[in-house]
Amino acid sequence: MERKGKPNLNVILYTKATKTLSLIEKVGQFFMPAAFINDTEEEISALENLVAEGAVGGICFFHSRASAATNFEGKKKVIYNAESFEVLKNLISRYQQAAKYPLLISIDAEWGLAMRIEETPQYPFAMTLGAAKDPSLVYEIARSIGQDCRTAGIHWNFAPVADINSNPENPVIGYRSFGSNAEEVKICATAFTKGLQDAGILSCAKHFPGHGDTATDSHLHLPVLNKSESDLLKEELIPFKALISKGVDAIMVGHISVPALTGGQPISASVSGEIIGTLLQNTLKYQGVVVSDALNMHSVSKSYPEKGSLEWAAFNAGTDVLCFAENVREGIEQISSRATENQIEESFKKVWELKEKGINSKIPAADRLSSPLKLNKKLARKCLTVFRGAEKEIQLFRKHGYDTITLGLNKKSLFLEEIGLGGGRPLVIDKSKSFRQLQQEIGSQKQLLIAVYPPKAKPQEAFGIDRIELEILIALLKNYDTVLYLFGNPYFLRLLPIEAIKAVVIAYQNLDGFESVAADHFLGNFTATGTLPVEL
Repeated sequence: MERKGKPNLNVILYTKATKTLSLIEKVGQFFMPAAFINDTEEEISALENLVAEGAVGGICFFHSRASAATNFEGKKKVIYNAESFEVLKNLISRYQQAAKYPLLISIDAEWGLAMRIEETPQYPFAMTLGAAKDPSLVYEIARSIGQDCRTAGIHWNFAPVADINSNPENPVIGYRSFGSNAEEVKICATAFTKGLQDAGILSCAKHFPGHGDTATDSHLHLPVLNKSESDLLKEELIPFKALISKGVDAIMVGHISVPALTGGQPISASVSGEIIGTLLQNTLKYQGVVVSDALNMHSVSKSYPEKGSLEWAAFNAGTDVLCFAENVREGIEQISSRATENQIEESFKKVWELKEKGINSKIPAADRLSSPLKLNKKLARKCLTVFRGAEKEIQLFRKHGYDTITLGLNKKSLFLEEIGLGGGRPLVIDKSKSFRQLQQEIGSQKQLLIAVYPPKAKPQEAFGIDRIELEILIALLKNYDTVLYLFGNPYFLRLLPIEAIKAVVIAYQNLDGFESVAADHFLGNFTATGTLPVEL
């Protein structure tokens, strides 16, 4: 797979390109199929042939065909590959060398390359950033993420998420949103966009017209947003309007139905001329590149059984870049035969000029990936939130003695270790041990310090916490004086009897550095200033 040397990546200017590319090749520039880092040689060669034909303008990288982007029901096992980053770089080089015209390379790196690639820098989720209320820190983190993208050979990060997560039941946005307040989301998304752009990386606001107030996973079914245009303008569209005014590079349209805008019909925004043409381009005056959410998602793909018909529907509605297009040749055929030359040229000009900006960027790429620990620790301190109780109560609790218990962690708790409990081993909530047995181990102690580590950031199956273990946790909270530190999604607290807990401190995540910061807080070395960015 190794390729020697780097292809010369300079894109000719649009004025020359429009005279050089044939009509079919221009249409090909709208297509951005998926590329999988952990593909077979046969699958890699198939995409390589498509690229060599000049049939596509770019590719979007995913981990593997078993990852969440295609494995919607979670039935396939994701195979860990410590070499994914090197494989990615080699594949980018290989595909670029095969390309008739330089490819625009994209990826979802909302919290860094680690969103798709093992053993690469991971920065905090958007919700964690939102809790810190520090746009300059959001900017710094986004710039670091952008620098890592450039080091990898990626030009376009499909970020930031501009959705306002106003629905706690949302199964797919949640922690990926900066929060439930439109103004705060606007501020964070704007800072994130600037950070990416200053690193020489193209940005993309998603998922227009707003995926936050939904309770359906659009990978599986079409979410319905029962709001009027006036409602959207007062809430969902606030971050998008701000990003448009600040020069965001692209807007991704989500697979979301807004019947009030489509004559009462349950039509996805991604194939709706009323939502893309009328709302986005006319009402909001957006003239930039429109990219589709992944076209393999069942919320739209199941409605278009004829190959190429979905690609045509999305393009005809106003989409310029067809992300995760699965039927490239058929899609090119449909668009070439059904679109007007003017339609094709308008989209081609936007896509090619975006390509010029992304590929011809003069900002140098670093020769190595970033080290996130310093920024992550800074963020961990800024985001730490006392959600219930007060600092004073936590310190009194500490002075009067307590036992420690962990839930959801299959290794030692660095948080409890750093508090300095000597050789004493913390108790563990384990379904093999009943609440009564745990009570016997606790003995006469009345106070419990509980550290909870939900294994999953998504709400399905109680964030990965076993139901029996959750019941034991609830029983402990009701029967003891407890201080709880949560190293996970704050929506987990909706499952608990909050009023029974003395104090709740939210650390949001369990990245390197977060536990030591939380321990520092428990020991009384600083006062938490973070604010919960969502309503529970």
